[in-house]
Amino acid sequence: MKKVLVTGGAGYKGSVLVPTLLDKGYPVVVYDWMLFGDDHLPKSDPRLTVIKGDIRDIPALETAMQGVDTVIHLACISNDPSFELDETLSKSINYDCFEDGVKAAVRAGVQRFICASTSSVYGVSDAPEVTEEHPLVPLTLYNRFKGMTEPLLLKYQSPSFTTVIIRPATVCGYSPRLRLDLTVNILTNHAVNKGQITVFGGTQKRPNIHIDDVTGLYADLIERPAGQIAGETFNAGYENFTVAELAEQVKRVVEQEFPEKAPISIVTTPSNDLRSYHVSSKKILQKLGWKPQRSIEDAVRDLCRAFRQGKIPNSFDDDRYYNVRTCKLQAVQ
Repeated sequence: MKKVLVTGGAGYKGSVLVPTLLDKGYPVVVYDWMLFGDDHLPKSDPRLTVIKGDIRDIPALETAMQGVDTVIHLACISNDPSFELDETLSKSINYDCFEDGVKAAVRAGVQRFICASTSSVYGVSDAPEVTEEHPLVPLTLYNRFKGMTEPLLLKYQSPSFTTVIIRPATVCGYSPRLRLDLTVNILTNHAVNKGQITVFGGTQKRPNIHIDDVTGLYADLIERPAGQIAGETFNAGYENFTVAELAEQVKRVVEQEFPEKAPISIVTTPSNDLRSYHVSSKKILQKLGWKPQRSIEDAVRDLCRAFRQGKIPNSFDDDRYYNVRTCKLQAVQ
C-alpha cells in the first residue's frame, strides 16, 4: 500500500482523514506541531506514525517524507482571526516555507502532492457560478497567502510528481478535534446549548461541505490516475446557501433532534464579514465524477448526536474548540 504523510494531520480535518486512510489500509505519517494535542488520534494502530514537528523545519520534514508516496498538505494557521494574531508567524507557516516543503517532497521521492487551499480565495463575487477560472480577490491575509501558494506547487508538476489543488468550501460537521468556530458548527452549538441562533448579516452566500466528504475526496485523490488530476485545481463544495438559510436549516434539524428545545429563535445582527460567493463544483464532477454525498443537515445531525452523547463538553468555555483562543494561549513561536 502507498504510504501517506498528512501535514496538519492532528487538526480538524486531519482527525477525520487519518482514520479514513487507516481504514483503507494505508500506512500513515502524521506530521503536526500538535497545537491541539494528539490524544484524539488512533495512536494504537501500528500503521500510524505520529511526528511532532514544525513544517518550517525543512530537514525534519524531508526526513519524515522518506518512503512516502503521497503528501496531503493540510497544515496551516487556520482562519482569519488566528492568522492575524501574529501575521509574521502565520505567514512564515502558511506561505514562506511552502515552496521549500514542496522541494523537499520532490527530493524525498514523493510521487503525489495534494494541497488543501480554500474557496475563500474568491472573496466577494456576484457571479452566479464561481468556477476555478474566476479571479482570486481574497479579502484577508489568510486567504491571500493560501492563494499565493497554489502557483508555487503547480510549477513543480512533472511526470514523476503529480500535483493537485483542492479549494474546499467551508467545512462543517463533527470531528474528534472539533472546531466550533465554523459557520454551521457555530449555529448548531448556539441552537443546542442556548436555544437561540445569532446570525451575523445573513445575506452572504456561503458554500459548505461535510467533513466526511472533503476528507473522503483527499483519500480518493491518492489512487486517481495522474492524467485525471495532474496540475489541476478543483473547487469542492456542495450546497450554496445564505447564512440566514443555514440558520433556518440548523433550527429545523435541532428542533427535530431535541424537541424539548423548541422553539429555537433566530436573531439577526450586522456583520463586517462580507465574504459572499456561489462556488461551482461542476469541474470536479465532470472530470472526476466526484460529488459530495452528505448534506449540511447531515452535519447538523452528527453534531447533535455528539452533543447528546456528551462528546462536546463545555462547548462555549473550552478553548480547544476555538482556533484563535488556543493560539492566544499557546503563543507558539
